[in-house]
Amino acid sequence: MDRLPFCATQAGAVYDGLRLPVSILLDNVRSLYNVGAFFRTADAAHVEKLYLCGITGHPPQRALSKTALGAEEAVAWEHAAEAAPVVEAMRGRGHEIAAVETAVHAVDLFDWRPRFPVCLIFGHEVEGIRPELSAAADTHVRIPMLGGKHSLNVATAGGVVVYELLRKYRERVPAIR
Repeated sequence: MDRLPFCATQAGAVYDGLRLPVSILLDNVRSLYNVGAFFRTADAAHVEKLYLCGITGHPPQRALSKTALGAEEAVAWEHAAEAAPVVEAMRGRGHEIAAVETAVHAVDLFDWRPRFPVCLIFGHEVEGIRPELSAAADTHVRIPMLGGKHSLNVATAGGVVVYELLRKYRERVPAIR
């Protein structure tokens, strides 16, 4: 069987050349392992770019690379000391700004009808998204939580949201249905 770019199996060939119109902004994510996991997810779903803001670690970092397994070499990324200017630049380029947080006013992930392109904001593992970034968001999205903890690890939450966006984007692109 011939090797196909960007897909693990013959069935994945329908995704060849697809770039998911999603960017991810990590603000003050402190764990390099979580950042590395975001690189893996970003590579797997072929997102546009990762924005690593505030204290969020960035390559080269051994712990990040340990989790990213080389994805940090394949995914477009940039570091910015402040997240707010990045958010405004993304808005200026037509991105819907979506804060992923467990909030009462947030729309359920499965009910959300994103306006692609989308910029997802994820915040600090304990403190969440800073109030000024939350206020700058066009949309607030929550992942349904059925258990007692009411939260997921930030990197796990990122994977859930990115793949739900891939599913929704796939519905809009006839060539990959």
